[in-house]
Amino acid sequence: MMVKKVILALLLVICFVSVQAQTNDKDQKPLEKIADPDNLASEYFSQIMGVALSATSNLKLYQFVYDWIGTPYRLGGGTKKGIDCSGFAFELYNKVFSTLIGNNSRNIFSMVNPISKSELKEGDLVFFKIGSRSITHMGVYMGNNKFAHASTSKGVMISDLDEAYWRKYYYKGGRLLASLRD
Repeated sequence: MMVKKVILALLLVICFVSVQAQTNDKDQKPLEKIADPDNLASEYFSQIMGVALSATSNLKLYQFVYDWIGTPYRLGGGTKKGIDCSGFAFELYNKVFSTLIGNNSRNIFSMVNPISKSELKEGDLVFFKIGSRSITHMGVYMGNNKFAHASTSKGVMISDLDEAYWRKYYYKGGRLLASLRD
């Protein structure tokens, strides 16, 4: 009985956050946070997505990623039927930060200030060179060394930058140029 009440409470919080995000979309400024005074949504996303969230976390970012988890990979895709890594970043930046970015990982990299891994913050972009001299993959940093991306094998998922595979191919982090966020 208690478990049902907790699940119901979490679902209500998620619905509230989702409705709040939809009603604020038109007037929202980039990087604006959604209020979560009891931290219920933060706790929920922390458990479900394996990312530790704080009261200052951007819940709209986490809601967006959560909604896309499991979406299959499709090169050139940009919908829930299939999406690639740059399409996922494009959709995320458009919906969460009301900012339009490029349509492929190399072109998006040209729109950022490169930053070190230690400087990464929620919403920053991470770039990889997998079997190539040029950037071939990207994702969106979620905090605590985790990033969301569209994997060719598992679709949209969250991975850890400390995993051997990602550590091997990591190229750089990047923060969108201030002129593009305004």
